[in-house]
Amino acid sequence: MLDANLKVLLIIEQCNPDWPSVPLVGYRYYEEMSRLAQTTLVTHARNQAALEKKHPDRDMTYIAESEAMQRYYKLAARLTTPKGKVIWPLYNALNYPIYAEFNELVYQGFKDRVLEGEFDIVHAITPMMPRYPVKLMEACQNTPFVLGPVNGGVPFPPGFDGVARQEFAYFNFLRLVGRHVIPGYRTTYQNADRILAGSTYTLNLIQDLFQIEDQRIELFYENGITPDFLREPKDRLKPHSDRIHLLFVGRLVPYKGADMLIDAIREVNPETRAKLHLTIVGDGSERAGLEAKVMEFHLQDQVRFAGWVPQHQTLEYYRKADIFCFPSVREFGGAVVMEAMASGLPCIVVNNGGIGEYVTEGTGFKIDPLSRAAVVQELQHRIQQLVEDDQLRQSMSTKAFEKAREFVWETKAQRMMDIYDGLLGRTSRQGEPVRC
Repeated sequence: MLDANLKVLLIIEQCNPDWPSVPLVGYRYYEEMSRLAQTTLVTHARNQAALEKKHPDRDMTYIAESEAMQRYYKLAARLTTPKGKVIWPLYNALNYPIYAEFNELVYQGFKDRVLEGEFDIVHAITPMMPRYPVKLMEACQNTPFVLGPVNGGVPFPPGFDGVARQEFAYFNFLRLVGRHVIPGYRTTYQNADRILAGSTYTLNLIQDLFQIEDQRIELFYENGITPDFLREPKDRLKPHSDRIHLLFVGRLVPYKGADMLIDAIREVNPETRAKLHLTIVGDGSERAGLEAKVMEFHLQDQVRFAGWVPQHQTLEYYRKADIFCFPSVREFGGAVVMEAMASGLPCIVVNNGGIGEYVTEGTGFKIDPLSRAAVVQELQHRIQQLVEDDQLRQSMSTKAFEKAREFVWETKAQRMMDIYDGLLGRTSRQGEPVRC
């Protein structure tokens, strides 16, 4: 129910219903929270066409970048995408000036309104990486300021130095530089009334860097699922064929680990391997090499590449699958794991980052990334175990579905309202005082 007395300014620089990843996540927060409070959205002008198509009458402010920044963006894109492969650490560093202009324009446009008390809460949601200041916080002298969920900073496991080099991790020193030279970065975290962290790793990182008290920071996974992904396991567990269907959904880049999954299937004993089939949904720089590996191992009958699929169409792949395998060795959010659990799929993941927190005992298996060989061996063991044990697979399916209810966007938005109420000293929606 809409609370007309709660006025929230949402700063969501990346907020777009038509784009995947962080822009879509930003939009999901806006969409759900605008049903519960009077929201004013400030976002980048690149999102204007998509947002106005969805919500032509909403209170939204669009911040356009200058012509100089448009030219700079094109230059930065050329420098950080040699041979079509993005050097993400360098890309994020070189694109900071674009965000800095947005940050300054938001401050100039809204500081007086915030100082005058027009809003009850100011909340900055994107960008989500924990490396961006929010200058408007300076005007939040009598208005609670909420930051996040922020997530990131997860290192590559020690046994995966080769993957780290392929992902240009040697540029990660730029994060350290940014912490010391970006104006307002430290004060944003040190003075925020509430910080939401998207993983336990990021929560601990922020607390250690800025000496944040426990009562000002909490774990709040940034991703969520839409209700259409929820499907009772009893429906999904009707046999689709004589095979058990494994599924991988993600970009085909080194750290996602699709190569380890193929290696693991090769190691499954022949009798069990004949019972399974893996579908790989996604595309990327590693696809040609992965297809060659399948040919080399003579696994054409066990492995199929579906290519890139629009996000809303992945639902059909989840519904036809029996087990979800996602051995990414460095995952911040991992929304695909939430979606798989909502579809009643037992999940096999690598325990490094947020995805290791979604999967609990009883809903799947978490593999410690001790080395590449260790991950492949444990993948092989867990795949074989789930393929051969129908009762275990069904039990994990049921528990995964129940756990996924926590990730529904409506539930997350209600929790966000409770956080606001606690900061404002109000009672919760259930009429009880909010601990905050």
